[in-house]
Amino acid sequence: MGGRRGIESRLVAAEGFPLTLLAAPSLRPAGAGPLAAARDVIALVRSLPQSIALIRRLQPDVVFSTGGYIAIPVLVAAALTRTPSLLWEGNVVAGRSNRLVARLATERAVAWEATRAHAPWSDAATHHTGTPVRDLTTTSRTAARRALGVGDGELLLLAFGGSQRALRLELALNGALESTLSGWRVLHAVGDGIAAAEARRAELPAHLRDRYRPVEMLLSGAMEEALLAADLLLGRAGASTIAEAAAAGLPAVIVPYPYAGGHQRANAAAFVAAGAGLLIDDADCTPERLTEALEHFHAPAARTAAAAAARSIARPDAADAIATILRRIASPRSGARGVADRGVRGDQR
Repeated sequence: MGGRRGIESRLVAAEGFPLTLLAAPSLRPAGAGPLAAARDVIALVRSLPQSIALIRRLQPDVVFSTGGYIAIPVLVAAALTRTPSLLWEGNVVAGRSNRLVARLATERAVAWEATRAHAPWSDAATHHTGTPVRDLTTTSRTAARRALGVGDGELLLLAFGGSQRALRLELALNGALESTLSGWRVLHAVGDGIAAAEARRAELPAHLRDRYRPVEMLLSGAMEEALLAADLLLGRAGASTIAEAAAAGLPAVIVPYPYAGGHQRANAAAFVAAGAGLLIDDADCTPERLTEALEHFHAPAARTAAAAAARSIARPDAADAIATILRRIASPRSGARGVADRGVRGDQR
């Protein structure tokens, strides 16, 4: 299940999974105003009967929630229908939605040990699992760099704003682009800013144009390839971005999203405290400050030390740990559904 404003409406169906879109939004834009907030509350209330009806129809063995506004109606519905549930929190500081419904979940999983210092995450029903990441074993760094046209001795910067367009990152990178391209190749995932990025590329001097590659999104294995090929990440501090940088041993310049309760700054601070990167606050992300950070990581010793630090906090077994919990808490009624039904479920996994 997902929300009508979420990226899941584009991605889940493309992967072949059925998707039900609830009335609730996935994320309320910052500064949307009181009327928009009121509409979101109404949509959230409408989502509860939708969630109950779907759970009663599907009779799932277990509900797995990754948080956000969608977690509220879904976990309330799971509790009302006595369906086992696991709530996962990917941020150091739990989001408001997850804090609201955490006690309704049968068990909880957290990406960071530090999260367990706060109730209700501090009890025996909470497990430190880490964040599930993409499979980075399907190709090698050498093959990935060759596929992206990165030559021996060249440095590749992967700029990625997360599931939404990151204008602050774009503005800083655009302002420093020509000087950046003298030392780095840049692969820039820009979302719906692709037209502006391509126009910026066309303005570059001819000898720099092929060193800047803007793309809308990195799908169908392209993100795995980019993570392995890159020498440095420029991005936000979402749970998956941080976890995948760690899994890839990728140093990062992190510019946390300043809204949504400021939880991204806590994620970034934990990553940086481990020695895996540098933090630039959103308000301070200027072309000059970005250039300083890139110059720091131009030195091989700086990249090597940060890469080792990133790997030290990686949890590549997170998906298996979460799956183990889900199997354990799943409703015993699943054993009576027959071999054919279990076979379908196995294919969907």
